[in-house]
Amino acid sequence: MDLRIFTEPQQGASYDTLLAVAKATEELGYDAFFRSDHYLKMGDVDGLPGPTDAWITLAGLARETSRIRLGTLMTAGTFRLPGVLAIQVAQVDAMSGGRVELGLGAGWFEAEHTAYGIPFPKEKFPRLEEQLAVITGLWGTPEGETFSYDGTYYQLADSPALPKPAQRRVPVLIGGMGKERTPRLAARYADEFNIPFGSAEDSGAQFERVRRAAEEAGRKPDDLVYSNALVACVGRDDAEVARRAAAIGRDVDELKRNGLAGSPAEVVDRIGSFAEVGSSRIYLQILDLSDLDHLELIAAQVKPQLPE
Repeated sequence: MDLRIFTEPQQGASYDTLLAVAKATEELGYDAFFRSDHYLKMGDVDGLPGPTDAWITLAGLARETSRIRLGTLMTAGTFRLPGVLAIQVAQVDAMSGGRVELGLGAGWFEAEHTAYGIPFPKEKFPRLEEQLAVITGLWGTPEGETFSYDGTYYQLADSPALPKPAQRRVPVLIGGMGKERTPRLAARYADEFNIPFGSAEDSGAQFERVRRAAEEAGRKPDDLVYSNALVACVGRDDAEVARRAAAIGRDVDELKRNGLAGSPAEVVDRIGSFAEVGSSRIYLQILDLSDLDHLELIAAQVKPQLPE
């Protein structure tokens, strides 16, 4: 079971804070550092000092880390043109020596678009389909050849399809609970399928839909990685769990139902329920980015108890 650190910087984090978390992620043996892609805070927080851009952040971290994977859950398809995003991700991949992964979603938070003057189209999912076709098409075009695409929303003509990522293939993550279009899209483009904040039961059902879609598309279902993102709130005792829950404005009982909360032993058991339905990777949503002891505790007392 891979454990990855997943942050929500729009809730309030500077680049220096994210750098400290990323360095701790690397030093403590976690597999990867991921971040959300949002420009507006959510809920009753001040959000200071303000938003940081996902791919600018990852570019900086690419030069200041050496081992961990770096990526997004999920880059908002509404924020960037696909050709520009393909260039950005390829460049950050080169800057990292081939450690980047691209989670791409349709975008959903209309308020942040309004706040920063970003168009919020109605037809988000069809646009996402074309974005994936353009990005993977640009990366997959052999050097010396050109790429063209004539879609409903995007048109490219004789693109040199440069630069190329350092990796032969940048892993693409797709996620969500849509029962029909989402599994088909994952079967066509995804290297990993992620379910954010879902139960083990719902995850198992959705994983099975993706596996069926992969077979129908002529892929082996096991060619995809299946993963979950869950908020983490782990403590050595009940008092520490309660303190960490209070720090992020959440209720302990609710976190135990919907996330990974409690003692290390409780969290290991909870992760096991996701492993049973096919998940092999957990993104630990860390909401209090000043609490590096939290990461140390999970690395020392949860990670060693999980199957390789």
